Amino acid sequence: MDYSNILSKKVQALEFSGIRKFFDIAASVKDVISLSVGEPDFKSPWEVRKEAVRILEQGRTAYTANAGLAELRQAISDYLYKRSSIRYDASEQIIVTVGGSEAIDLSLRALIDTGDEVLIPQPSFVCYAPIVKLVNGVAVPIETKAEDNFKLTAKALKEHITPKTKALVLPFPNNPTGAVMRKNDLEEIAAVLRDTNIIVISDEIYSELTYGNERHISISQIDGMEERTVVINGFSKAFAMTGWRLGFAAAPKEIILQMLKIHQYAIMSSPTVSQFAAITALNECEKDIEYMRGEYDMRRRLIVDGVRELGLECFEPEGAFYIFPSIKSTGMTSQEFCEKLVQTHKVAVVPGDAFGACGEGYIRISYAYSLEHIMTALERMRQFLKDIGA
Repeated sequence: MDYSNILSKKVQALEFSGIRKFFDIAASVKDVISLSVGEPDFKSPWEVRKEAVRILEQGRTAYTANAGLAELRQAISDYLYKRSSIRYDASEQIIVTVGGSEAIDLSLRALIDTGDEVLIPQPSFVCYAPIVKLVNGVAVPIETKAEDNFKLTAKALKEHITPKTKALVLPFPNNPTGAVMRKNDLEEIAAVLRDTNIIVISDEIYSELTYGNERHISISQIDGMEERTVVINGFSKAFAMTGWRLGFAAAPKEIILQMLKIHQYAIMSSPTVSQFAAITALNECEKDIEYMRGEYDMRRRLIVDGVRELGLECFEPEGAFYIFPSIKSTGMTSQEFCEKLVQTHKVAVVPGDAFGACGEGYIRISYAYSLEHIMTALERMRQFLKDIGA
């Protein structure tokens, strides 16, 4: 059979994730040190694991309501109110999803018709543009720059808005750069959007991993923005619960209702045991978040200093658990640099162009790893740079 004529042309045209490509390469190299995947090296909090065991012992493994357990949605509502002072109605404005990724997918599918444009600041996480393409929308990248601390500026936003613009993805704290949008930055973006019908999809999965004295601010908190914002978040990063596959979205009820339709037909409901465990995470694990945030902050400062000592320019991230150093001084492309580094010195990092064309000349390094892991990788990178004469 000629499968090229059978399979969807849209799907065939999609490329595999550049992150996974180097993860797979790392898995094939013996004794490799991988700093390529954004997955916490901490175990899920003990209270969360204990609650999951209790739920399994009780045999509570049936489907939940499509939108998620009522108790969990209420806990999410309370959590968001504590963080943002916005009270989302647990029954109408919150949906529990299979990871934050499904929440992103649902929001785009609920909003985008053929030809609608979605603005995507880049470098950014790899899933936004492919999902837009799958729903027949047009992904419009907006380049963020090191001189702007990789933030989206009001000027750049204005330049990319057209009559076809339907949505703006706001991926901050940012993967891969670690950039953060502070309150004054968000107010400038809000000033551009208030008199439009553009919806913001605010991916805040790294919101708890914001460093410094100023905590995370959601654009939904800015005057006039709650009604036009879908807040995406989840449990993978802050609670070290990647494999539990649980996220959520909070938005105006009119948007959540349409997202729920898609969720009903495609998923039914999120994993039941994970939902019960997530209630415990929200209610009892504040101290675990604080501990992990402190550990990441220490690693952040160590790895930024370490990379700069290697002679590479490196923006200092204020959120998430990645750095995005420039490797332009080596004269190599991002792909060449990463391939040679893993093949010759057994350190796996991700080429910057995996996160958009404007990421060329950079690499993403995750510091969601132990200090020993990081120090060993830095020493190998030092030798690599010496060997290539950089």
